[in-house]
Amino acid sequence: MSQVVTLFQEEFKRRVFVESYSRIENCLDRLTQDQIWHKANKNTNSIGNLVLHLMGNVRQYICSGLGGQDDIRQRDLEFLASSVCNTSILRTSMQNLKVDVTSVIDSLTEKNLTELYKVQGFEENGTSILIHVIEHFSYHVGQIAQYTKLLLDEDLGFYAGLDLNIKSK
Repeated sequence: MSQVVTLFQEEFKRRVFVESYSRIENCLDRLTQDQIWHKANKNTNSIGNLVLHLMGNVRQYICSGLGGQDDIRQRDLEFLASSVCNTSILRTSMQNLKVDVTSVIDSLTEKNLTELYKVQGFEENGTSILIHVIEHFSYHVGQIAQYTKLLLDEDLGFYAGLDLNIKSK
């Protein structure tokens, strides 16, 4: 296997499963069921909706796009859901998705990174799909964290114990 493919696999898993998943779980751990499904107004999404949306996006782009599985996503329902599942169901769904996505990511080849795929009406190469999913995940995890901070007025401790002022040479 090429070093480039291995690098993409490792970085994808680190950015999505290690960093982003742990931040979502950190937020879910702190919130009540009502807070997870609370919408500040009709033009915002609840944290629960954002988690469902992320899972739908990743499944569509990675499992269906790169992995060739049937596209079963019903995007509009991700935003209509309201208190439909409790925290343990969200967590279980996230873990099931992680297993499915890891299977696709672990089977990637160099050809997969350059091949074109049609996903959600767009034509993207495999590298672009991986970057999109990481970027999209990061964007919505930031929203989840911000909303959690607004609801609780707490530091979420994502960088607790790290000195972020260290300079490189």
